[in-house]
Amino acid sequence: MVKQKNKSRYLATISLIIMGIGYIATMPLQHSFWGNILQGGFEAGLVGGLADWFAVTALFRHPLGIPIPHTALLPKNRQRITTGIITMLENDWLTKESIRKKIGSFEITNKLVDIITTQVSSTTVQKNFILLIQHLINKVNIAKLTPIIEQELKTKLNDWDIKKYVPLLIDQVTERKYEEKTLDYILKEIDDWAAKDSTKYKLGGMAVDAVENIKADGFMQFALKSFSNLVNEEKLGNIIQSLIQKGVASYRDPYNPNRKTLLLHIGHKLESIKSDEKVYTELSNLKAHLITKWEPHEQIDNLLQELKEKAIHYVSEPAFLNNFLIPFTLDSLNELKNNTEKVTAFDTWMKSQLSDFVEKNHSKIGKLVRENLDRLDDKTLINMVETNVGKDLQWIRVNGAVCGFLIGLILVGIRAFF
Repeated sequence: MVKQKNKSRYLATISLIIMGIGYIATMPLQHSFWGNILQGGFEAGLVGGLADWFAVTALFRHPLGIPIPHTALLPKNRQRITTGIITMLENDWLTKESIRKKIGSFEITNKLVDIITTQVSSTTVQKNFILLIQHLINKVNIAKLTPIIEQELKTKLNDWDIKKYVPLLIDQVTERKYEEKTLDYILKEIDDWAAKDSTKYKLGGMAVDAVENIKADGFMQFALKSFSNLVNEEKLGNIIQSLIQKGVASYRDPYNPNRKTLLLHIGHKLESIKSDEKVYTELSNLKAHLITKWEPHEQIDNLLQELKEKAIHYVSEPAFLNNFLIPFTLDSLNELKNNTEKVTAFDTWMKSQLSDFVEKNHSKIGKLVRENLDRLDDKTLINMVETNVGKDLQWIRVNGAVCGFLIGLILVGIRAFF
């Protein structure tokens, strides 16, 4: 650009030199017909070239440094020119209406979908996408999230209606015969306890103490005294032990009528619980008490921290990218693109947002232009203008010289004939 500017500047200077040399060279020939015409042409070309040099130079600076009025137009009228440029941009070239019209012609959704679809296979985009997801996961504040989850969990448990689940629990107990299994377990424990020697002697001792402590008169006292002399702790213990084991064995027999009666009674009691409001009240109070005393804060915090670490690790795995993220993204984009209603709605929303943005910030275009121009001093601004349009301006000087030369030829020729 600088070389082109210098070439055009030299060309304009050369044109003036040629006109000057031509004018001087034709002075001895001015008495001849052709000499007079050529001198007139070179004279007019020299005048035209100098006039255009003066006009072009006056745009940017004082010609020859002389402060002639109405020269150095750009520095003197800088603010007015800037205001004119801004007004032209805002009111003619980049009006709100023209920008809105251009926005309205865009198919924003389809263009965004095409861009994302193309770029989603890029390694750089995928890497940045993963980093973004990991960053968002890391930004999750567990300390703030834990109390919320704890409160919600307790609220849900408090809202849990026991009346809906106790009947289901009782039905499952009956269906799975847990009452029979419980009875068998208790009978087995009793049998194991009764079979121990320590139990035998303990029961025998208790029986002897009971006999000795019975208060009776006459024959009954004599009979009890005789009985206590015939038996001891071991004998009484064996008798009681045998009775207990026989009783347990009889109740463990599935065909024993007493067992069936007992299980039938237990079944009726369980069924009666379904409609027992006192039981529900007690269970509800127990539930409320346990929930109030329950402090799961630490467990929830640890669980969330563990889930957070697992999530960060999982999203870095190729399986997450290839099996979930990319297919999910492409499927979502295709679904959006094929859904005309959603595309129209999204386009309308985006265009509305962009139009609102233009409405609110249109004046900033002028401010931005003014700020950028104000950063430049006069010298820099003049150099920028001359660098970009200097070639054309210098050609004005060349054209002035050439046109002046031709017009001079014509005028002198006309004068010679008339």
